[in-house]
Amino acid sequence: MSIPYSGTIRRSGGVVSAIGKQLRAVNLKAAKRITVKFDPFGDNVIHTRNFLHYMSSPKISLTNPNCALKTEIVCDRSEPTVDITIVPSIAETANIKKVTFKSGNLTCLELLQLLNKHITPLAPAEQISTTITTKSEKKGRKK
Repeated sequence: MSIPYSGTIRRSGGVVSAIGKQLRAVNLKAAKRITVKFDPFGDNVIHTRNFLHYMSSPKISLTNPNCALKTEIVCDRSEPTVDITIVPSIAETANIKKVTFKSGNLTCLELLQLLNKHITPLAPAEQISTTITTKSEKKGRKK
């Protein structure tokens, strides 16, 4: 009598693949402004800076070109924070104007998970319009 296999088929990809998975799910259509505030000489600021780096990438900024990414560098030993201001039309329906993440004890992965949990679902759903074109219509356009 054998014991059935109960583990995973393969090992996980690790933290880097988990961050990549969260970055693919980010949608900033509900965000009007993202303000990242940190003290560069403080403790636990590395993950906040990495989060800022990921948010400034072109693929993320293409999800909402109107979203402003602002960095505030302070020198008062304050805790790093990420403030996200919601678009007014969405803020009225969701009764949320601003979301603040105190990122002093959070990793970059946890910040991305919180972003996807609280901000991405507020984004309006994309309406996919598919039109069927025939071969004759395609040929008519080329001429």
